[in-house]
Amino acid sequence: MGWFERNIMEPGKLPLLLALVSFVLTFVITRGITRLIRAGKGPFRNISGSGGVHVHHVVPGVILTIIGGFGAVAGGQYGFGSALAAVVFGIGAGLVLDEFALVLHLADVYWTPDGRKSVEMVVLTASLVGLLLLGFSPLGVDDLSEDQQQNRAVVLGNVVVNFGFALIALFKGKVRIAVLGVIIPLVALVGAVRLARPTSPWAKRFYRNRPRARAKSGLRAYHHDRRWVGPRRRFQDWIGGAPDPEPVRSLERR
Repeated sequence: MGWFERNIMEPGKLPLLLALVSFVLTFVITRGITRLIRAGKGPFRNISGSGGVHVHHVVPGVILTIIGGFGAVAGGQYGFGSALAAVVFGIGAGLVLDEFALVLHLADVYWTPDGRKSVEMVVLTASLVGLLLLGFSPLGVDDLSEDQQQNRAVVLGNVVVNFGFALIALFKGKVRIAVLGVIIPLVALVGAVRLARPTSPWAKRFYRNRPRARAKSGLRAYHHDRRWVGPRRRFQDWIGGAPDPEPVRSLERR
């Protein structure tokens, strides 16, 4: 209780904690319901509006996110109103990000391989919010001493440098490292100094006339994907459900 009071209640992080818990629970419950609907089990069914149009749960998710967001802005960090707004926002965000792939592709790709992007976005969002709860601050300002925090030039320089590392990692095609690097400075630095992915804007700009660097980048990306893509997809399928098998295309006889 001492840790909770000191690190959650006193800094005013209770709404953030409530939003994170409601966000994760909403995603877990929603995935459980959709998997039951997919399997034809339980009392749950898809919701259709007038004219038989399927109503995706991203629709109420957007509404709840807007209500919770404006409520949180108006309610401040303390009080029942801010806590309620945080829960509403977390529920709405969970519904929206559960169908992130649908919003991204503007197509119903929920049970396709592209639907894994929703699970990845939910895991990444929950991880970042969890880091904020643990005390990490964006752009590396949490590593400064009290004297350094009083020096605005040092704070500004630290923010600019870390943001630059994260931006370089992003242009090198390392999106996950860049996002995590906004919270953890060392991660952004690692992503910035390593070779870019072969399809990234950085590689197309700076590896164009460097065949050795281009070949090394492609080989490293191949080995990385071969090692990690399979486990990452199995983890995503374990959380969100495996996508539907793609139909086998029969060869036409000539």
